[in-house]
Amino acid sequence: MTTEPTPDDGLLAAHLQELRRGTVVLAALAVLREPGYGYALLEQLTGHGIAVDANTLYPLLRRLEKQGLLVSEWNTDEARPRKFYRTSPAGAELAEALMTDWRRLDASLRHLTAEMP
Repeated sequence: MTTEPTPDDGLLAAHLQELRRGTVVLAALAVLREPGYGYALLEQLTGHGIAVDANTLYPLLRRLEKQGLLVSEWNTDEARPRKFYRTSPAGAELAEALMTDWRRLDASLRHLTAEMP
């Protein structure tokens, strides 16, 4: 009797990280259609099952802003200033294109896995 090989923890973790990387970008662009700050976004993503570390999210927000996909402003009305982000028109357009492709890939994978024994 032969057993099928299973991916070791390191290999699995590497592939999961690669799979999630683009998912976090799409999720951030979608959620930030309504203005929000980094910590609130982190909580929302985590609450919806998208695990992301703060040390990953904050650099991602800065990169998306630099790319023109997010815009930000400081809210200084409170005792502690907070930087709020929101999806730019270019970011919304990209999110729509990514969602279209995500749905196509999801349908394809569902079809392929339905054929698996």
